[in-house]
Amino acid sequence: FGLFYLLDQPPAAIGPEGVLFQVHPGEDVARIAARLQDAGVIRSRYLFRAVARLKGTETTLKAGYYRAEPGATTLDIHELLVAGRQDEVRVTIPEGFTLYQIAERLEHLSLVSADDFIRAATDSRQTGRYGIAGTTFEGYLFPDTYAFPRGITSRRIIAAMVGRFWEKFKPAWKERTRELGLNVHQVVTLASIIEKETASAPERPLIAAVFYNRLKKGMRLESDPTVIYAIPDFNGNLTRRDLKTRTPYNTYRIKGLPVGPIANPGAAALKAALYPARADYLYFVARKDGTHQFSRTLKDHNRAVGKYQRTP
Repeated sequence: FGLFYLLDQPPAAIGPEGVLFQVHPGEDVARIAARLQDAGVIRSRYLFRAVARLKGTETTLKAGYYRAEPGATTLDIHELLVAGRQDEVRVTIPEGFTLYQIAERLEHLSLVSADDFIRAATDSRQTGRYGIAGTTFEGYLFPDTYAFPRGITSRRIIAAMVGRFWEKFKPAWKERTRELGLNVHQVVTLASIIEKETASAPERPLIAAVFYNRLKKGMRLESDPTVIYAIPDFNGNLTRRDLKTRTPYNTYRIKGLPVGPIANPGAAALKAALYPARADYLYFVARKDGTHQFSRTLKDHNRAVGKYQRTP
């Protein structure tokens, strides 16, 4: 009776937020039990080892990061390690985040270091394995909410996010890409620009129409976000010098699409890039309310710029 009573009693050290602990690869049950007792996760290392021996699980406890919840007993902790139910961190990646912003968020949540994630996400030797034509994973780290276990590697995070991208990029979209005479990389690149140009869902197909119309006429896209992407530590002030600086992304200086995506677009932006509105607009300018004024001629566009952009 005394043994079962002790097994059913949670240790006093587990607070309201629980206790995070790690089981290292290759650790034997004695070492695991000793560290769990030292961390205040279990009452007695001897009881934990006795449970593992009785259940025949001494060599099947799984390595990883775990959280002992308030009220967890020795039996609960044992079952946690047998099942391998690791502590998970929920991560929400907004539409339009760049790989660098994703890296910062992952580091803030103590999942991986930003530098390590950036190295993995810009490893050109790996992209081809995932069917990506570009030299980085920018554009294919699908914006969504994920649950990642602590101790996960940057490469596994990238694999999960790219996997989600290919889940969302439906077969019908691949067929539509071919109908447009484009490849997936070009569609993702265009979608990333659309994503950065507007947060207004109804405007995305119109923005797409403007870019398609300009491409057909041999006009430069002249998109500010493409310029900004190539500026390290952009301070929010886009200058004339920036617009004139030639980079593989500056669509004021190069014709056609930039060399690759400038952010990670969501499904709505991807859909807009595949199904643009039927409109003959060639220009747009931001209004003060977050939407845009669209124009067919340069004269009308200049008038709109004067109305919405120039300060008195």
